[in-house]
Amino acid sequence: MCAMNRWPFGTIGVALLACLAPGCGHSEVEWRAQLARYEQLLTDSNGTKRTLAETVAQLQAEKDRAVKLAQDLEKMGIDLQKVGADLDSRSTEVGKLAANQRELEAAIFEYKQRADQLDRIKQRFEQLRKKLEALTSLGLSVSIRNNRMMISLPGDVLFDTGKDVLKKNGEDILNKVAQIINADASLRSRFYQVAGHTDNEPLKGGIFRDNWGLSLMRARTVLLYLIDPNKGSLPDKRWSAAGFADTDPLTKNDSHEGRQKNRRCELVVVPNAEEMLDLKNIAQ
Repeated sequence: MCAMNRWPFGTIGVALLACLAPGCGHSEVEWRAQLARYEQLLTDSNGTKRTLAETVAQLQAEKDRAVKLAQDLEKMGIDLQKVGADLDSRSTEVGKLAANQRELEAAIFEYKQRADQLDRIKQRFEQLRKKLEALTSLGLSVSIRNNRMMISLPGDVLFDTGKDVLKKNGEDILNKVAQIINADASLRSRFYQVAGHTDNEPLKGGIFRDNWGLSLMRARTVLLYLIDPNKGSLPDKRWSAAGFADTDPLTKNDSHEGRQKNRRCELVVVPNAEEMLDLKNIAQ
C-alpha cells in the first residue's frame, strides 16, 4: 500500500516515481492529479507562512511603537513604569503565541490601541507645554511631575523669608503669568491648583507656627492675587490652593542652593477627566 499521504511536500517527486512503479495500483493520470493537489497545498501553505510572517512583523512594529512612546513619555516626566512592565510581559507572550493568524491579529489590535493611547497622551502634554513656553522666558520652570504639568515660581522671588506678603517682583511675575493664561482660551478654561512648598528648616514661632501653615498661606496669597478681578483676573471657580510644607522637595535640603530651590509655589495644571482616564486605562 502506498504511504504517500504521510510524506512531506519536499518528497513528492520521489513519491511519484516510486508509485509509478508496478504494484502501486494507480495510473499515471491519477498520480499526476494527486501531485497537482499536493503542489496546490504546498503553494497555499507557503502563502499562509508569508501572511503569518507579515502579521508577526506588523505586531512587532506596533509593539516597538508602543515601547518608544512609553519611553518618550517617561523622559517627559510621565510615570508609565507599570505600562513599560506590561509591554515587556506582553512581548514575552507574543513569543509564545501559536502560529494562529487570529491570535496575532487580536494582539496587533490591542498593541495598536495602547500605542494610540500613548500617542494621544504625548501630543496632549506637548501641546500644553508649547502653550506655556512663553513662561520660560520669564525665568520660570515648566515641567511634568507626578503626571501633571507644573509652573514653578521661586519662593524667594515671590516672598521674603518667613513671610506671606508678595514682593513687588512677585506681583510682576504673577501679572505676566495671568496675562499668558488669559490670552489663551484653552488655558484659561482649565483647572489649576496653587501648591506652596518650603525647605526643611523648621519655623521658630510666628503666626504660621510651622511650615504647613507657611506653605498654605503663601499658596493662598498667590491664589487670591491671580483671581483678583483688578489683578490677575483669572476665573476663581477654576482655582484652588494647597500647602505641602517640606514633603515634596525638588532636591535635597543639604545646601543653601537646594533649600532655595525647594522654597517655591507651583501652579499645577490639573488633568481633565479625559486625560485622567487615558492615564488610568493605559496603566491597567
